[in-house]
Amino acid sequence: MATRETEDQQKLRFQIELEFVQCLANPNYLNFLAQRGYFKDQAFVNYLKYLQYWKEPGYACFLKYPMCLHFLTLLQYETFRKELVSSQCAKFIDDQQLLHWQHYTRKRIKLLEDVTEKSQASSTIAKN
Repeated sequence: MATRETEDQQKLRFQIELEFVQCLANPNYLNFLAQRGYFKDQAFVNYLKYLQYWKEPGYACFLKYPMCLHFLTLLQYETFRKELVSSQCAKFIDDQQLLHWQHYTRKRIKLLEDVTEKSQASSTIAKN
C-alpha cells in the first residue's frame, strides 16, 4: 500500500528537484555527471525524463536559470549525454553559454537605451 507524501515532504521534494534542475544549467556539472557514468544508468535517464514537468509555466516561473530547461531537453538525447564525457565538449558549451549571455546583455542595454532616447525625445516634443 502506497503512502501519500505529507505537505512537508512535498515541499522538500520540490526544493530538491528545483535545485537539481537548475544545476543542469552548468556544463561543468553535466560533465561531472557524465564522467561518473550517471547518464549510462537507465534509472537516472528516466529521472531526467520525469523532470521535464519543469518546462510547464507553473513550475518554470520558479527557475532562476532558465538555460537549465534547454539542457534538460538536450539530455533526453543519448548522443548529447555521450558527448558530455569530454571535458572539451563541456568547455565549448560553457564558452557558448557565456557568449550568449554577453550578447543578450548588450542587446538588452541597447534596447533600454533606445526606449529611453525615444521617451526623452517625445517628452521634449510635448513640452514645445
